[in-house]
Amino acid sequence: MRCPFCSKADTRVIDSRLAKEGRVVRRRRECDGCGRRFTTYERVEEILPLVVKKDGRREAFDRGKAVSGLKRACQKRPVGLDEIEGMVESLEHFLQERGEKEVESRVIGEELMAALRELDEVAYVRFASVYRSFKDIEEFMKELKGLLGDRNE
Repeated sequence: MRCPFCSKADTRVIDSRLAKEGRVVRRRRECDGCGRRFTTYERVEEILPLVVKKDGRREAFDRGKAVSGLKRACQKRPVGLDEIEGMVESLEHFLQERGEKEVESRVIGEELMAALRELDEVAYVRFASVYRSFKDIEEFMKELKGLLGDRNE
């Protein structure tokens, strides 16, 4: 590993620890040239599929978009950032396990809606109203009735 301070290639590992629930290795290193210490992180390169949008465009999966949409849906609700991050991590694992090069945006939306439905019904309805872009109040009410029907069972 090249030293970020003096650019010498001779560095040694002083300490290694697991981080982020064992998904990352944190290494403390020391440069043999200048004696300075620095930290590196080693993680598996995760390749996520391209997202196929409704109009046929393809774009790289953007974790930030998923987090942002969930944050908006959960605004002023008792849902913490850790729970939102957990939903997005679960989504990423789901996408990786599928092993496909492309995934329809519909699949992503449905996965996030299912997770939200279990976590907070109000946030679920907010997310569904944007994701499904209800054309009128009838469609919206149908979704609410379905949610209330599931609740009474």
